[in-house]
Amino acid sequence: MAKQFFTSESVTEGHPDKVADLISDSILDALISKDPASRVAVETLVSTGLVAVAGEVSANCYVDIPRIVRKTVHDIGYTRAKYGFDGDTCAIITTLDEQSGDIAMGVNSSLEQKCEDSTGNEVEATGAGDQGMMFGYASNETAELMPMPILLASKMAARLAHVRKGKLIDYLYPDGKTQVTVQYEGGQPVRIDTVVVAAQHKPTVAHKNIEQDIMGAVIKEVVPPGMLDKKTRILVNPTGRFVLGGPQADAGLTGRKIISDTYGGMARHGGGAFSGKDPTKVDRSAAYAARYVAKNIVAAGLADKCEIQLAYAIGVANPVSIYVDTFGTGKVADRELVNLIREHFDLRPGAIIKKLHLRRPIYQRTACYGHFGRPDPDFYWERTDKAEILRQSV
Repeated sequence: MAKQFFTSESVTEGHPDKVADLISDSILDALISKDPASRVAVETLVSTGLVAVAGEVSANCYVDIPRIVRKTVHDIGYTRAKYGFDGDTCAIITTLDEQSGDIAMGVNSSLEQKCEDSTGNEVEATGAGDQGMMFGYASNETAELMPMPILLASKMAARLAHVRKGKLIDYLYPDGKTQVTVQYEGGQPVRIDTVVVAAQHKPTVAHKNIEQDIMGAVIKEVVPPGMLDKKTRILVNPTGRFVLGGPQADAGLTGRKIISDTYGGMARHGGGAFSGKDPTKVDRSAAYAARYVAKNIVAAGLADKCEIQLAYAIGVANPVSIYVDTFGTGKVADRELVNLIREHFDLRPGAIIKKLHLRRPIYQRTACYGHFGRPDPDFYWERTDKAEILRQSV
């Protein structure tokens, strides 16, 4: 069989882009916890000694944004100036406005409601918060029904943070990146070809010690037995040094890691970021719904791989299109799967919010290490409760 190699990357919570994502989602959680109907679109910029928060918020509550920012930065681990960033001393700029009335008009009352739906279907009051397309994906190559490259890269990034915070490796600083290249044969992963880990560290630690510790405490703890072999390349801090990191080394922005947030490039992406957005924004809620649909189709055994595209128009509740691609692995035709989706999944924004319980302060937990493929019980989009129904329908 022909060999194929696919690579995905992830980053730790101390990476500047993830610092920004975490701050945005922490603000979102604080608002939703007080007012579940909050409309939030918060963007964050971090740079040397600076956090800038901007965006639109409409909520019947008050939250102390500077306090949330400082706590989030502290929780990440930026507590001392020697790390290149310090939650106590960084400057914080906040500029927030109300949600546009033009947008609110479409979200508050959908086109279907305004037209007094005459089809006999329940009229959904909530319209989509924007136009756009969102993708969801699932594959049976792992137990989590995720592509193996991004799953392992995300787990290694999370492990880097765990060994740092638990002082299993006591010289690590918060910033870090991981990358995994998987060899495929016949569409299935057979071995790990290359692992790359970049871990920020104290300046006094020898490179050889870092390599040994990362190999033992991170890589071997995450990669499944038998997937590493003598030909696997392990590259730890390939430049030989990674001391300067975090917002001091590189500015960070909300929504700049959308590929590592999702499927590591294995599936397509509609372009919309997740962090800082409340669930009326279909960039987030419909992407979660698309993952939910794709995962249930694969869990039902109707395909080995499945990619779903949903598309919306602002102010309209029902998706304007549903597209399915099973890459030739479907047990039934893709067009039949579209019919099953329409029958068993309500993909109007209000229905998605209700089904997936999205008006809860769960978003900070999604901001790092992937929004998908994680066993958090609050991530309802990871459930496969529709699999048996789909199987019986076929």
